[in-house]
Amino acid sequence: MTLEDLSANSQDYLKMIWDLQEWDPRPVQPSALAKKANVKLSTVSGAITRLTAAGLVEHEPYGGVVLSDLGRQYAVKMVRRHRLIETFLVQTLGYGWDEVHDEAERLEHAVSDDLVERVDVLLDHPDRDPHGDSIPLADGCLPLRDDSIPLSEAPDGALVKVERVSDEDSEMLRYLQSERVSVGTRLLVCSQSPYSEAVSVRLVKEFSWPVDESSLINKSSTTSSDMQTSLIFGPVVASRIRVCIVQ
Repeated sequence: MTLEDLSANSQDYLKMIWDLQEWDPRPVQPSALAKKANVKLSTVSGAITRLTAAGLVEHEPYGGVVLSDLGRQYAVKMVRRHRLIETFLVQTLGYGWDEVHDEAERLEHAVSDDLVERVDVLLDHPDRDPHGDSIPLADGCLPLRDDSIPLSEAPDGALVKVERVSDEDSEMLRYLQSERVSVGTRLLVCSQSPYSEAVSVRLVKEFSWPVDESSLINKSSTTSSDMQTSLIFGPVVASRIRVCIVQ
């Protein structure tokens, strides 16, 4: 059985399991898979049964799901296709980072391996997609980047750089873009209010430490301090932004 022998639906499930474990390495609960796929739990249960019978996943009754070695091999191949297509759409065709996920979802099942490799060469072998996610190599190896943490876990007063942003929510991506937050953006984590899970940050325009008022980006040309860009992210958004601590 090859990857091409699998239905598009099965390919999607393998990739979704891999995606979920990339953000959380624990076995994937069927309920989380149902939420990501936007389907009923019974539908996911049927898919897991088929994938288990095909030797692509391992699943204990009432437990989580993990990919088998073969399942992981196929999942990584789909992830490579998806992320290279997203990068091609942004860099070559001028798509926004909020537009490419659904487009890549459709195209990844139709492209040939030869086309994927030609896209890789055309783009000069990128190692990250527009959302900061690592692009697997053709041999299935993945550049390890384990030094990032969710923004929600960054300590008060830290200077951080945005490394990855989840592409699950296009509206969130559009909002972040409108506030000039993207991969590579530097943020100063402000002191958080007690008993609140919200994260307050300010945009930093220079790579410098310590950060002073002149390093903070203003929303307009005015120099009034109350116009400086201060953003408050709820716990869900803060968990979908991964950052590296600079200082």
